[in-house]
Amino acid sequence: MGYEEVTIEGRHAVTEAFRSGRTVDRLYVLDGCQDGPVLTIKREAKKQNTVIKYVTKERLDQLSETGKHQGVIAVAAACAYGSVDDMLAAAEQKKELPFLFLLDGIEDPHNLGAIIRTANLAGAHGVIISKNHAVGLTAAVARTSAGALNYTPVAKVTNLSRTMEELKRKGLWFVCADMGGTPMYDLDLRGPVGLVIGSEGEGVSRLVREKCDMTAAIPMKGNIDSLNASVAAGVLAYEIVRQRMR
Repeated sequence: MGYEEVTIEGRHAVTEAFRSGRTVDRLYVLDGCQDGPVLTIKREAKKQNTVIKYVTKERLDQLSETGKHQGVIAVAAACAYGSVDDMLAAAEQKKELPFLFLLDGIEDPHNLGAIIRTANLAGAHGVIISKNHAVGLTAAVARTSAGALNYTPVAKVTNLSRTMEELKRKGLWFVCADMGGTPMYDLDLRGPVGLVIGSEGEGVSRLVREKCDMTAAIPMKGNIDSLNASVAAGVLAYEIVRQRMR
């Protein structure tokens, strides 16, 4: 299945996109524009927790395909987001312990697509991404996932650490990738688990790390100090798979 990231331009079209319930990843607004229709669009965007970016007219002109943006351009997701509850229901239906990926600030669409692909192949029930400072389900993500987006739901949440608290109350525990952690082979990674992967440059943020029950280090023998985020996700996911197969 092919995906296209959809650009919606013009005040009326963007307003209708929000009101119809369309999933909008980003809203670009002309910086300083305060007239009524644009304020209405911003209100709708905030209701949906859409990321709003204030940009210059030159930037809007660059993004525009029609030349008639009227100060607003919305970028819709390449496909619909799932929900965390649906992921837990899927695990229950399959009579499996929940296995989720939680991504803290992954900004590279190719990394996100590769992680969704890995999540599918490792049997995870879903991927949870943060809304801020992170890429959404763009066309590039969909292409890199090699079809996995058709099968593995992705949920977008406003506050990852709060979502982790809610999932802890439902019995999940969390392990994050961190070079300073315990070697992954020394950890018991079975049970209902959330695997937390940090951003390409910063790693797992402090607030999210504090919610993790353990940190897992991947043994490294080479001369550089870290793995690409999607590779780290794959290595840790398959250690979880290996332990679950015992």
